[in-house]
Amino acid sequence: MQSLWNEDEAARCADTLALRVYSSRLLGRDPSLVLHGGGNTSVKASAPNLFGEQEEILYIKGSGWDLATIEPAGFAPVRLRPLLCLATLDALTDSQMVNELRCALTDASAPTPSVEAILHAVLPYPWVDHTHADALLAVMNSPGGEERVREIYGDSVVIIPYVMPGFALARVVAEQFPAQAHAGTVGMVLLKHGLFTWGASARESYERHIELVTRAEEYLAAAARVHGSAPIPEAPQPARGDPVELATIRQEVSQVAGFPVIMATHSDPQCLAFARRPDVAQLALQGCATPDHVIRTKRVPLIGRDVARYAEEYRRYFEEHAGQAGGSGASGPPLVMLDPAPRIILDPELGMLAIGRTARDAAIAEEIYRHTIDIVQRAAALGGYEALPPKDLFAVEDWDLDQAKRKRQGAPPPVPGEGGLV
Repeated sequence: MQSLWNEDEAARCADTLALRVYSSRLLGRDPSLVLHGGGNTSVKASAPNLFGEQEEILYIKGSGWDLATIEPAGFAPVRLRPLLCLATLDALTDSQMVNELRCALTDASAPTPSVEAILHAVLPYPWVDHTHADALLAVMNSPGGEERVREIYGDSVVIIPYVMPGFALARVVAEQFPAQAHAGTVGMVLLKHGLFTWGASARESYERHIELVTRAEEYLAAAARVHGSAPIPEAPQPARGDPVELATIRQEVSQVAGFPVIMATHSDPQCLAFARRPDVAQLALQGCATPDHVIRTKRVPLIGRDVARYAEEYRRYFEEHAGQAGGSGASGPPLVMLDPAPRIILDPELGMLAIGRTARDAAIAEEIYRHTIDIVQRAAALGGYEALPPKDLFAVEDWDLDQAKRKRQGAPPPVPGEGGLV
């Protein structure tokens, strides 16, 4: 992976926040690092308050902003001290956390800080970058992933076991990071999740990130040379699927979703080759490569065309996990089940079908799953693909914050989804 840092461009940044925007966009520009709102970045700086007193402020990516296009207004200015105090608590619900984060803002009109704001706060460095790098996900989601991470990085990174993003993860990092970190520590790997780097400058943090991802890429390339790549069947471009058959699939998906959907067909060699793998079900039904993707693609795709069976399995998945200990529905109001329709369909004749309430939603699901295909196949070349257990992905798919947003959404608008096939 090549560094995109340009010193002339960086020199034109007028202040710290402008430089934070610049290096964030460098990360966001590469879809193998982050996709559609994934990842987050921050910088710590001093600023005077209304009384002329200097306060330490954490400028962190606001919820809903995309690193590829973020503006200064996309960074939430949060007082650092309250965040450090929050990290000492034994427990904090999602709603409490969001309330405390908003109370700590220096600008009430700013976006809600990222759910990982407290984690950024406890890392004792001015510049912090976080992504979900494809290469590292391929390593972590292979057999013996943690041991492979240690082989690649030695003691230059802190390794944190998987914990659900939010307060729980921040609390674990606050406890474990000081015990593992030393003067030569340059990054932190969150298993099955992503990568953090930091630095005294924006460039140092960014280029450490690129260097660590490059080492994962080199590891994968070396393994492929020794063991060979996983066999991928030939997939010549076939004729497009029968329009009536595709329309029937879309109708069935819309019926189980409860609203009309957009369905985009993708019969290119990448999608067909993956859909035709003899082990596609074994690989694809493991789940998402990182929890962040579950919101867009569901935990697993539909293999084949039995939409009704997929919906029934999704309902069982929801019922099994809705009351799990520590889950979002364990102590609060009953969870509202998502619609049970697939967002990705893999079929050996049709390739990949990407589904969404809108054309944009379908396009996002498609792009994310293309990266998932790449991650899964590179992990398979290392001996297999092993995603997080269903209970962990369910906790992200159905957590309190997203439940609240779904309840506020109400009925779908009248036009999106009325177009059929793309």
